[in-house]
Amino acid sequence: MTQQVFRDLDSDNRNNSCLNTMRKFNLHQHFTWQLAKTLAMGQGLAALICGTAITSQYLATDFHVNTPMLQSFLNYVLLCVTYIPVLVCRKGDENVLQILKSRWWKYVLLALVDVEANYTVVKAYQYTTLTSVQLLDCFVVPVLMVLSWWILKTRFRPVHYAAVCICVLGVGTMVGADLMAGRDQGSTANILLGDGLVLLSASMYAVSNVCQEYTVKNLSREEFLGMVGLFGTVISTLQMVILERNDIAAIQWNWKVGLLFCGFALCLYTLYSCMSIVIKLSSATSVNLSLLTADLFSLFFGFVLFHYTFSGLYLVSLVVIIIGSIMFNAVPTRTNLADPPSVCEEGFCENPVATQNYFTNQEEELDAQEKTNVSGKTCEFKEQTYQNDDVAVACSTKM
Repeated sequence: MTQQVFRDLDSDNRNNSCLNTMRKFNLHQHFTWQLAKTLAMGQGLAALICGTAITSQYLATDFHVNTPMLQSFLNYVLLCVTYIPVLVCRKGDENVLQILKSRWWKYVLLALVDVEANYTVVKAYQYTTLTSVQLLDCFVVPVLMVLSWWILKTRFRPVHYAAVCICVLGVGTMVGADLMAGRDQGSTANILLGDGLVLLSASMYAVSNVCQEYTVKNLSREEFLGMVGLFGTVISTLQMVILERNDIAAIQWNWKVGLLFCGFALCLYTLYSCMSIVIKLSSATSVNLSLLTADLFSLFFGFVLFHYTFSGLYLVSLVVIIIGSIMFNAVPTRTNLADPPSVCEEGFCENPVATQNYFTNQEEELDAQEKTNVSGKTCEFKEQTYQNDDVAVACSTKM
């Protein structure tokens, strides 16, 4: 009878373990409306990058305009005039004067990194091929993961590394389709220099995005955008006067050129403004995985506008990258902090992924305590059973 009771207890423990595992992997918990919204917003950002690529293509091919600093300057001016007045109206530590007094030099460095990242990737096209730029631009993802692990204390799971590999595989498929279609465009004047510029640009983009994630989650997106707009305007103005004054003077202005400049500036301005929102909802790494489809969107528009050759591999590449993005966003990352932030702290409530990580850790602790309690009750039951058996033996001996 005692052995039967033990078998029943072991069976109940196994059933409880299976139920706990099934409860942890809840399909509705991983594939939620929040995930769908994050993915949709990520693809919207990719479409905005596509808009900047198309307008730049028209400026370069139809009007022979190649002024990346002037185009970036317009974006930084829009950011400055939009978000600096917001900071001026705020009080206390969030006022623009207090921000400039306490951490102006940090935003100078951040704006310098952001401006040069935009500039170096454009310069890379003058020395290397489109294929090299598309492949090496993926370098931003591993750099982001390393910086997130070091600065933001983010801990990735094996599924995140697998998702990144799948996304890179999708980019490789796109590059293979480009080679088969004969679209290995660009210069081969100095491939080593061009590839180095792409890697440098990817690294600077990673630094900028990690700083952006930290700022929007701990301070405010208005502060990040306003300060980057302010100092980016100053830096891009100086660099534009030094490097592009002759190119700007040679532009033959008309309404088409002006419209293309406005279209580029609006796309890039909307990209910066919306990207901070998506990063606050997810992470910089997640956003950059979604942005890998930007080249594909440019190709799809290029089929109509520039008469590119279509390949079915482009659709395969799009599906593979989206699958990798879904995998990455479906499972939350972990944050390795000595003292987990309170759920009521600023930026933590507004970060669903971080909040989900916190409650996931709490659930795991409760499950561990539950298992400990069940084990303790089992041991107590066993001791009580042994005691009853001893009493029964003693009674039978007396009889």
